[in-house]
Amino acid sequence: MKALTRATAAATALAALLALSACSSKAKDDGADGDKGAGGVKTGDGVTSETIDLGVLTDMTGVYATLGKSVTQAQQLYVDQTNADGGICGRKLKLTVRDHGYDPQKAVAAYTELEPKVLGFAQFIGSPFVAAVEQRVDANKGLVLPQAWSANLLGSPYVRVVGSTYDLETINAIDFLMKEKGLKKGDKLGHVYFEGDYGENALKGSQHMADEAGLTVVEQKIKPTDNDMTAQVSALKKAGVKAVVISAGPRQAASLVGVAAAGRFDVPVIGNNSAFAPQLLATQSGPALMKNYYVASPTLPIGADTPEAKKLVADYQKAHPKDSLDNGVVAGWTAASVFGEALKAACDRKDLTREGVGKALLTIEDFDAGFGVTQNFSDPKAPSSKESVILQPDKKATGGMKVVRQPSTAEAATGYTAGG
Repeated sequence: MKALTRATAAATALAALLALSACSSKAKDDGADGDKGAGGVKTGDGVTSETIDLGVLTDMTGVYATLGKSVTQAQQLYVDQTNADGGICGRKLKLTVRDHGYDPQKAVAAYTELEPKVLGFAQFIGSPFVAAVEQRVDANKGLVLPQAWSANLLGSPYVRVVGSTYDLETINAIDFLMKEKGLKKGDKLGHVYFEGDYGENALKGSQHMADEAGLTVVEQKIKPTDNDMTAQVSALKKAGVKAVVISAGPRQAASLVGVAAAGRFDVPVIGNNSAFAPQLLATQSGPALMKNYYVASPTLPIGADTPEAKKLVADYQKAHPKDSLDNGVVAGWTAASVFGEALKAACDRKDLTREGVGKALLTIEDFDAGFGVTQNFSDPKAPSSKESVILQPDKKATGGMKVVRQPSTAEAATGYTAGG
């Protein structure tokens, strides 16, 4: 599930900042140093006898501002409802929020500020930024559930991707294009993608599927500050592509689909899960998005026909009557719910230290927050799921998205190792 002032998480800027901040960071062993708190439960950073403090590193002002707002509000809703029911392990949950505006320096600085004060992070938007601090996360042992799905984040016991990674999601997306939208062996497939972890991991999925299915990938790398896709559409049209994958943000997706429609470039376009916002349906690109655009998602949408989804819609609308519904609500709620389940499991083991919560998450093998996909967290080297749901924009649907293919895993994805 992010306005960038630079093209991506600039390696030089991040390296310099990390070098400075690393001086104040040190490995901790919560399991050894934690104190016995209320109920004989061992505690450590971010946990008192009364509260459990979780960090939120979000984007409220950058390229993923719409997503960040929804994710954060959904997580606060989970916290409020959990606290109203008595909290977890006799303690109330608390969120401490920082907006990094999808800026690499602000993201790393915010992590450095909050890390000593919180148990872990229920949200961290931006694959490049999470990757930049991953070694520190492993040393500090504070669980991070990022709203980022790069396979490069796999392998850490404390950075856990919720849902299918971008490469797997892209394989599932292209499988849909081939089975239901006319893309076939020998065709050219366009792929417009952000430079950096997100887009380049998604591109691996396209390259794998191209090898498996006999396609040719026509690449168009862009920066998160590139909002006009006219040049990219022109290049893809000239190349004769029969379909397009876009691994970017909502603005880029709307521009690409709108420009293609205006130029009578009538091909299906499918985006990764963070490449759509329902507010786009009210723009000039709205009709084209409803006709030719699809989105691969790690779960069913907010408008899913499940009891949990219907309750979340009602509760969210009551809490935020002026805000629209989108799949950021699902992503935020799901991550908060997963963190909550880990806290409950850790409480049962009487160990609410960082290390204890990380170990507790490994015991969760079949969790579903009510959005159709079972999550398995027993293996840190694997994403919690390989399934994707294919959605289509629809302004009549709750949250602006309807399901056109139920959760499934493409055959080409079943034997594929994420990140490979």
